[in-house]
Amino acid sequence: MARFDLTDDEWSVIAPLLPNKPRGVPRVNDRRVLNGIFYILRTGSPWRDLPARYGPYTTVYNRYNRWAKQGVWLRVSEALRAQVPEALHLIDTSIVRAHQHVVSGKKGGADHAIGRSRGGLSTKVHVVVDSCGLPVKFLLTPGQASDKGSVADLLAGLDPARDTVCDCGYDAKAIRNLIARHGSKPHIPTQKNRKVQYSVDPVLYRQRNLVERFFNKLKHYRGIATRYHKLARNFLAAIVLAAIRIHIKYNEATT
Repeated sequence: MARFDLTDDEWSVIAPLLPNKPRGVPRVNDRRVLNGIFYILRTGSPWRDLPARYGPYTTVYNRYNRWAKQGVWLRVSEALRAQVPEALHLIDTSIVRAHQHVVSGKKGGADHAIGRSRGGLSTKVHVVVDSCGLPVKFLLTPGQASDKGSVADLLAGLDPARDTVCDCGYDAKAIRNLIARHGSKPHIPTQKNRKVQYSVDPVLYRQRNLVERFFNKLKHYRGIATRYHKLARNFLAAIVLAAIRIHIKYNEATT
């Protein structure tokens, strides 16, 4: 087994969640293809440099792209998430710089989620994680977008948690009201220049470390620490795949 390949335990979790193909030509070995995708994500290598043991790179890329378009990776992630109760939501954002090849030609289109921030052309990854530090939902925006503007979309469609924790970058009455209307209690520290100050339970606020640690694990994947995918859809698929593996490894460590 190569370094980045799925273990037998990991494959036993993912395999039942992949699409069935009852008719027609049998699909190329799913496990080999997934191993090839994870090799690209962990190393950040171009698809053309995929080692021969994973088969033709075109087969691996086409499967990755087609299933990203069909929402397969998101459905696998949602199936894993459904197994975890949502007692706590932690919201945060991280910047990812876009590689120069990604931003050549058309820039800033709705299908790109690339914008200009202080670090240059970049994408913001917004995430909600739970009390286990596992991802609940992702959202991509251009790098210059406000963190506050993503909260409504992040919470949309989620079951309300008992508590929602954000850092002071989300300090706004509108955000507190939005979280409260969603059915959760907001815990957001106030910026120092505010006349009205809100206190946050320090024990609860320290759990924000979980979302910071999740981003650290996510960026172990070089294909995510730097954005190489031109389409936002495909970059989101890369993030979701990495999150799936993080989720499975967490389950292995706690059972």
